[in-house]
This record gives sequence, structure tokens and C-alpha cells, in this order.
Amino acid sequence: MSSSRLEEYGPAGAIDIFDTTLRDGSQQEGLSLTVDDKLRVAEQLDHLGVKFIEGGWPGANPKDDEFFSRAPNELNLQTSTLVAFGSTRHPGKKAEDDEVLRHLLDAGTESVCIVAKSSAIQVRKALRTTLEEGVAMAYDSVSFLVSKGLKVFFDAEHFFDGYLANAKFSMAVLKAAEEAGASTLVLCDTNGGMLPFQIGQIVGEVKAHSGIQVGIHCHNDTGCAVANSIAAVQSGATHVQGCVNGYGERTGNADLTAVIPDLSLKLNLPTIEPGRLERITPVSHHIAELVNMPPDSQQPYVGAAAFAHKAGLHTSAIARMRNAYEHIDPELVGNGTRFIVSEMAGRSTLALQAERLGISLDSGAISRAIQQLKDLEHQGYHFEVADGSLELLLRRAAGWQQSFYHVESYRVMSDHTDGGNTEATVKVVIAGERIIATAEGNGPVNALDSALRKAIGERYPELHCIHLVDYRVRVLNSANGTASSTRVLIDSTDGERVWTTMGVSENIIEASWQALDDSVVCGLLAASEKPAAAGKPCPD
Repeated sequence: MSSSRLEEYGPAGAIDIFDTTLRDGSQQEGLSLTVDDKLRVAEQLDHLGVKFIEGGWPGANPKDDEFFSRAPNELNLQTSTLVAFGSTRHPGKKAEDDEVLRHLLDAGTESVCIVAKSSAIQVRKALRTTLEEGVAMAYDSVSFLVSKGLKVFFDAEHFFDGYLANAKFSMAVLKAAEEAGASTLVLCDTNGGMLPFQIGQIVGEVKAHSGIQVGIHCHNDTGCAVANSIAAVQSGATHVQGCVNGYGERTGNADLTAVIPDLSLKLNLPTIEPGRLERITPVSHHIAELVNMPPDSQQPYVGAAAFAHKAGLHTSAIARMRNAYEHIDPELVGNGTRFIVSEMAGRSTLALQAERLGISLDSGAISRAIQQLKDLEHQGYHFEVADGSLELLLRRAAGWQQSFYHVESYRVMSDHTDGGNTEATVKVVIAGERIIATAEGNGPVNALDSALRKAIGERYPELHCIHLVDYRVRVLNSANGTASSTRVLIDSTDGERVWTTMGVSENIIEASWQALDDSVVCGLLAASEKPAAAGKPCPD
């Protein structure tokens, strides 16, 4: 490749990250994006700093048409380039008359990505045409789009299966795309059935015969999509396609939240914009919220458990030498070390957790905390998933008592009417003043939350920024039927962080109240430690 062509791809050794969450990722079962969702996800990808964002297939559905029509006015991309996706011309048609290619032009992007069959079997069986026409479709489509001033990424679909069955044809398709002016030849493991040694060998062979950039697009059907992408890079690929959080059809695409740090931190190859790798964890979680898919806590690098330590042996070792059980500094990817406290915890675990929270615990306080934790977990509490309740337990072991308000009593009444409203009354004491507040809600938790806020909200306006974001219930001993104990978990946020609190009781309303009360106390406690923020608007 000439030096002038190399300059197009950035610094020596740089890897172009091409995100296809909005197109390939959206094909995942249970994942459905509105146009507004797609715009917000694109903003997050740009914030992360990926080089290319594949926005969808214009002409395939009204949603993608609307996305590309709104994107120029509603997306202010700073680091990323928007790409429209399509396919080669249809068999027997002229490129200039093909509707799919016309839709690509109408999308208004500077770059496009077109998919072509690069497997002889696929051309004969799926397209029902000749191999000669399959090669011509690739050449004509790329040539037409390049003549219109577009940068063309060429996705060679079923490439690896096709190469193993008929390498001559698969290479002829790549050669046609290259001669027609394609910018990048993207080799697709469409069935996801390849292993790293196969990917590495074949990419190396293609690279030896190619004069332009070679890329990789892997699916995860063998669980090797990330490893296959890394193997491709090691064999010369400098363009990697994938999806945030590994979204995609069947078992998903290569997970960019693992690929990017693997390349950046393990192979020291430039990927996303400098200084942005620490954004990858919050971006991963933000996009998970936008697409309404629960994050995988054990996801490498960005998962909540990626740097979590539960066993006492691990935590005591981490205290002395962090890299004993952490392969990187979690802060490099915007994550953090977590010491999970449970009945298995030793003194060092609790001491480390207290130190992280800024709580001073002497030997006696640690002993009290351990004993209380074990007693409560025997009753059904589960502190490793409730960081907010754990913090309050540790503070109380140190002698702290919350002084925000004292709950005298609460009461909930539900009427079986058409409206189905529930009424709650809360009696609290604040600085010696007794306050009674009653509120309605669409259920006992909502009614109790509204009543408590009504009672203390005037004294604590910062409560306006604290919101419940999730509510979960688990039956602990189902053999007791409706008399079973329940564990309630509540996630809350103040716009900057999320904390979890819990309650356990045979009475689900009592368990809910325990979790709700702890949630409010945690929020007020955090707000009280940031006096400079008082009176300011809530964070977005």
C-alpha cells in the first residue's frame, strides 16, 4: 500500500472502530429502538469516540429513513462519522437503476457500507445467479457509489465459510471491490462459526494480496467474536466492526466494550479518541438503559462485577497488591474496585469497604458490624447487592445515627375501587416538630414514597433530585406460600450515582418501607456531604 493511502487510516498502528449497534445490534431479540433512541445512542457513541457509526439501512423501513433525515439537524457529531448501510445492486440490474443504491445516495452520508455475497454457495443458492454476475455486482455497485463521491466500506458476507469452500471466488469478489475503489474490505464471519486460528490465518492471506485496508466483522456463535477480532488485528486488519455490549442477532456481535480495551490496553494500539477510554463503562451502561436491556454484571471491563471481590482471601490480597486479582487499573475504563460484603466477609473486607466510604471503624466496631451482617443475612438480607444499606450498617456500627427525621409510624390503606388508588399516612418528627402527611399513589410503595416526600420535602428540598429507578421483589421461602418472607430491593439515583437499598419481611409493605426509608436516608446523606450543591438544579 502506498504511503498516501496509509495516511487515510490515521497514525501507524491505529485501529478504526466501526460501531454497528444501530443496525446489526438492533436485530437482537427483544431489542427495539425508536428513532429518538437511535439518535441518543449515536450521541453516546460519539461521546465515546468511535470513528464510524452505522446508522441503519435507508429504504429498508420508515424508521431508518426518519433517522437519516433527522440526523443532520439533530446530531452534532464531534468525533464520529455517520455511515449508511445497504447492499450491492440486484442481479441483472444496472447500478444506476438500482433502488437500494439510490436510497444510499439519498441518505446524505459521506460514507456508506454495502454488503455483498462473497461465498459461491450463497451466490448460487441465495441470489440464484452466476458467479460471474456475483463478481460484477460487487464491482458495479462500488464503482457507482465511488463515482458519486462516497467512501465505500465493502462487507464481504459469509467470507470465511466461502473462502474455505472456494477461495478463488471469494478473492475475486474482494479484488473486484478493490479495483472499483472500495476504501476497506471487511471480512465477515456471518455465521459466527470461526475460531481464532482460522480467522488469523485467513486474514493474513487476504492481507498479503490486498492493497487497501482490511477489516473484520465477527458474530459470537462460538463465543469467540472478541478473540476472533483480536486475531484478525494481529494478522493485519486495521478496521474492526462490532456492537456496544455485544448486541446483535442470535448470540450477538463482537462486544466493542471488550475489543476496544483489549486493543488499547493489551496491544497498545490506538482505537478511540485519546483520553476517552475511561468513558467506556458509563457509555456501556447508558446505552443499556437507552435500549432497555439489563447490563451484564459479569461483562469484561465494564460490568459491575468486573472488578468486584467477595472472598476474604482476595480482598486481603487486594489491600496489599491491587494487581493480585485485577488485570488492569479499573479506572482506566471508568470502572472501579468493589469489595462485596456478605456472610463470607472477613475483617479486612469490611475494613476496606469502610475505608472506601470514609468511615472510621475500630476493632470493636468491625466485630459488631460482622456479627450484625451475619445475623441479617441469615434472615434473608443480601448486602452484596445493596450498597446503600451496607453503608448505613457500617455507619451505625461506628456509632452514627441519622438525624434527618424520625419515623413515628406509617399506615397504608388500599380501596378496592375502579380507580384502585392506595392511600398512605406517614408521621415523622423533624427537630422536635411532629409532621403528619397523607398522599395517594397507584400502589403502596408509590403512596408511601409520596407521603414521606410530602412530610419532609419542605425541610429537605434536595429530595427533589432523588428518584426511585427500579423496584424488585424476591420470595425467600416459597414453601410457605403467601406467608413467605420477601426481600425488596430499590435502586435510587440523584442524577450522579445509583445506590441500592433493601428490606426483608413476611409483610411485603414492611419490606418495601425498609428499603424506601434507607433509600431516602442514603440520598440525604450524600446531599449533606455536598453543601456547595445545595439549591442547584438536579444533574441530568
